[in-house]
Amino acid sequence: MTATDDNRRSDPPGSPAVAELPETIELPEAIQIETEEGRRLAAQIADDKTRHARKLLEVRDLSTHFFTKDGEVRAVDRVSFDLDYGETLGLVGESGCGKSVTALSMTRLVPDPPGKIVSGEIIFDGVNVLKLSNEEMRLLRGKRIGFIFQDPMTSLNPTLPVGFQISESARLHLGLSRRAAADRAVELLGKVGIPRARDRMKDYPHQFSGGMRQRVMIAIALACDPMLLLADEPTTALDVTIQAQILELIRSLSEEFGTAVILITHDLGIAAGMCNRVNVMYAGRIVETGTVDELFEHPRMPYAWGLLDSLPRLDEQRGARLRTIEGMPPDLIEPADDCRFAPRCPYVREVCRQKEPELSPRGEERHLARCWGTEPGGWIQ
Repeated sequence: MTATDDNRRSDPPGSPAVAELPETIELPEAIQIETEEGRRLAAQIADDKTRHARKLLEVRDLSTHFFTKDGEVRAVDRVSFDLDYGETLGLVGESGCGKSVTALSMTRLVPDPPGKIVSGEIIFDGVNVLKLSNEEMRLLRGKRIGFIFQDPMTSLNPTLPVGFQISESARLHLGLSRRAAADRAVELLGKVGIPRARDRMKDYPHQFSGGMRQRVMIAIALACDPMLLLADEPTTALDVTIQAQILELIRSLSEEFGTAVILITHDLGIAAGMCNRVNVMYAGRIVETGTVDELFEHPRMPYAWGLLDSLPRLDEQRGARLRTIEGMPPDLIEPADDCRFAPRCPYVREVCRQKEPELSPRGEERHLARCWGTEPGGWIQ
């Protein structure tokens, strides 16, 4: 093949030669069903047109810790939330607050060691994920839950054509033949906006731009029509124009396939434009949750105020300084029992340093916040 064939750019020196897709894909052996939850999951997959629970996802008191030489890091600490079928939920907060670890816990991809899910429940469509065996989890990942990781260059296999990588999950979970799986891959590449999809099937990840690689990751995540899509910072390192395209793609495909989405981001603007509800995380805990309209118009947690105030605004005077949240997040090795935001909070009082508040209602039914000052009768109005 020459550098001008099919208008393709030439490969850099040392790149692997573009090869034909393998004639066969070595699929894993049949998954062994060992537990009652595994049998329930297998039965659900057989009639996957039916909802099997009131909520698609129920997370209850989830705690994921990392055991290091310095101590036990409580990366996710007693986190609880729900997700409806077809809903888009945002997880927002500073880097290190536990957003990605929460998502990895839902798919049991936390590296062990040093990480471990130490307590809690994760109920997905009526199945307790934490009671499935490692083998049975393969029924869930890909087929029921798709994952878009932060960096596609490190998530895609650099030695395999992208068509192979999309086809593999389609063959494993949908039982498609090689030709049918390839056709499915071409269809998905077209849906995510890859031009000349059939020609690009044989290309390797390094032959795509950053935005195109992220589109390939979305195609892989949607290959088996999952019920839930976990999007972990899907626009990291992309320019603003490409970010908007990727987000609009996720939104349109979610609506087309009826897929629920958990969008992990530190950008509140993205959460406001994409999500139905938002969970604000800080130091391993959810500190506020509510609908997008309620949370952005009437935030009731000083940390959420700080995140919103740190955003640049078009209605502010030109040259005005951006506001910041003073201080640093707390050490999550044996954190104190007080409010974890207290050392950085401008409204702190003595009660905040003595006991951590519960996540309790504020205004609307599903608007909850963790703050002594904004509770009924508190000192912050």
